[in-house]
Amino acid sequence: MSNLLEITDDNFEQHVIKSDLPVLIDFWAVWCAPCKMVAPIIEGIANDYAGKIKVGQCDVDKSRQVAMQYGIRSIPTILLFKNGDVVESIVGAAPKAHIVGKISKHI
Repeated sequence: MSNLLEITDDNFEQHVIKSDLPVLIDFWAVWCAPCKMVAPIIEGIANDYAGKIKVGQCDVDKSRQVAMQYGIRSIPTILLFKNGDVVESIVGAAPKAHIVGKISKHI
């Protein structure tokens, strides 16, 4: 079972802005090769940190409003939200250790 959330324009506020836990969002697209490389890392983090943070993916082609709101111009872009605010960002494919290092400061 995956702990990965699908984040959309319609559920973004509920899952991210109103969350009592930090939320890691991977902005991606189906056609993006680097996004496919990062996807298993994001899913692993979702399972490893279940209960400590929420983890989701937001398809920028399906959820353009959220992508535009946060200025997503390159994918993959990974944002960490805490109390509704962006506290960390990573642009481009990154190894799991780098992503976990950014998360660790906020949990």
